[in-house]
Amino acid sequence: MIDKIAPSAAIVILTGAGISAESGIDTFRDEGGIWSKVNYRDVATPQGFARNAELVQDFYNQRRRGLAGVEPNAAHFALAELERGPFDDFLLVTQNIDDLHERAGSRALAHMHGELGSALCTNCGQRHRWRGDLSRTTPCPSCATAGYLRPDVVWFGEMPYWMERIEAALARCDLFVSIGTSGNVYPAAGFVDIARAAGAHTVELNLEPSQGVTLFAERRHGRASEIVPDYVRGLLTGR
Repeated sequence: MIDKIAPSAAIVILTGAGISAESGIDTFRDEGGIWSKVNYRDVATPQGFARNAELVQDFYNQRRRGLAGVEPNAAHFALAELERGPFDDFLLVTQNIDDLHERAGSRALAHMHGELGSALCTNCGQRHRWRGDLSRTTPCPSCATAGYLRPDVVWFGEMPYWMERIEAALARCDLFVSIGTSGNVYPAAGFVDIARAAGAHTVELNLEPSQGVTLFAERRHGRASEIVPDYVRGLLTGR
């Protein structure tokens, strides 16, 4: 257990679906999650988009609309507070495509799986903040071409975003904390190995032990809205 961390420390936080589940956002892989109801091949692959773009757009339109009915929880706010703390080097990496971290105040943030609130044009490569629906007839604000805008999220078979930045942060970090993740989705599941190789103290904060729980030096299990604020309070106060 680490009691106090120096202001010069480098910190990397990884969050997964478990941190947003308490805000009412469905998880993907848990029992009763999204992939138990929808075939990911139809809505989360480039091939699915090529087969039926309207189906894919509708799936993400519904999820984008759903963000209006949820709010950040205590775990999101605690991580924003930690970022505002005395530490010189801080990066919050999230596998989530919602905007709850931003709404809680986080800024040093890398969305490795993309964002619901962003649209990507596959014609000109430009990204645009997006709150409304997308369809096959929606023109790109940059190139004015219709039919090429897609959700700016990472689908199966695609490379996650920000990997160079993330791996560099992990390679120099002193503290790595994994929150609300299953531990079975790569490359995120391998982040703890990179952090351990860098000599970092590693912590798992999760509802229940993940598949990689034994790789962490410290483990705390329970509701994210309870254990994350408690852990952050300890880092900030040294207690």
